[in-house]
Amino acid sequence: MIFFKLFLLIQITIFRLTNGRLMASMRGMPVLLLNTVGRKTGKKRTTPLMYVKDGDDFIITASNNGRDHHPGWFYNLKECPQVTIEVPDRKLLVNASVATKEESARLWPILISEAPFFDKYRKGTSRNIPMVVLRAP
Repeated sequence: MIFFKLFLLIQITIFRLTNGRLMASMRGMPVLLLNTVGRKTGKKRTTPLMYVKDGDDFIITASNNGRDHHPGWFYNLKECPQVTIEVPDRKLLVNASVATKEESARLWPILISEAPFFDKYRKGTSRNIPMVVLRAP
């Protein structure tokens, strides 16, 4: 676990130092930096996440690598849905909303076409894996 956290710290640092020219993809997927505030601690949190685009919207998935619980950033977004994201050469203010059942039904196949491993996460857990729409206000 300590190596994974160290990798994330290195990824965030290099992403920021290069304005996203480096460390902006993982497993063939584009990566954004999600900046939230911890709902319990009040501390600023940054999480690198893979995403797909849907028009101007960024779509992230609370897969938590197929674990049986949602990732912490998901709860932070529910508590405070207005956040910033960092993509190459841009920092954007966005509003986060959990995709509706209908939106998820449309967006999931888009995600799977670009990253089939997400389907393994879905099949490996009993929980519904939420998709989150990040939209500029």
